[in-house]
Amino acid sequence: MTYLDRTVPESSVEIAFTRHAAEFAPRADRWDETATGPRAKTLRMREHEIVFEEGDAADRLYEIADGAVMLYKMLPDGRRQVLEILGQGDLFGLSGGDAHDCTAETLSASGFRVVDRRDAEASVAGQQKISLCLRDRLTFLHEHAVLLGRKSACERVATFLLWMALGRARRAGGAPATNTAVIRLAMTRQEIADHLGLTIETVSRVISDIRRRGIVVADGQDRLRVPDVRLLARMSSVH
Repeated sequence: MTYLDRTVPESSVEIAFTRHAAEFAPRADRWDETATGPRAKTLRMREHEIVFEEGDAADRLYEIADGAVMLYKMLPDGRRQVLEILGQGDLFGLSGGDAHDCTAETLSASGFRVVDRRDAEASVAGQQKISLCLRDRLTFLHEHAVLLGRKSACERVATFLLWMALGRARRAGGAPATNTAVIRLAMTRQEIADHLGLTIETVSRVISDIRRRGIVVADGQDRLRVPDVRLLARMSSVH
């Protein structure tokens, strides 16, 4: 490499750049350092406990260590819209303002890592974690808009079951390791209905029809086995 006819050793430039990149590049373990630092907390909650309510101060972020959480909004007349279903590894509590715009409730006994929002936003790794979370949410919201706006009741229920079957593979844009899956339904029929914009009677009827056709098989009180995930995907109009 030459600059004004003076030769600079290529190796020294590479070493300097590598050191600079290593110093400022976010590392995976740095988020763990933030999430387990002296100001971070761990929290365990029972099934169907409120983590926070709409209007509460949005000063903490929650990472799900185990369990499941639903986010929802209540209308003045008592109707409820379930916005999202979150699982292990998901981050929630993000808000565009100083107050939460929805309520978070556990669907099963759950554990959380709780981080001060200011600590997360001040950390490079925290900013990266938040950015990845927001990108994931944007993709889901686009999918959910199509589901609510264009899909039939049968397609909505099939899509929901497919999301549950794929789990984190869906969030990562991938596919399950095998073409079979087992779904643990931590949600009631009413909660599923509130998520899909349907009545509880419609959800129950569609699930019964899907079971009768062998697309899903009951495998216990709250478990469904999916013998052919690809068939469920075709039924949900997901390519």
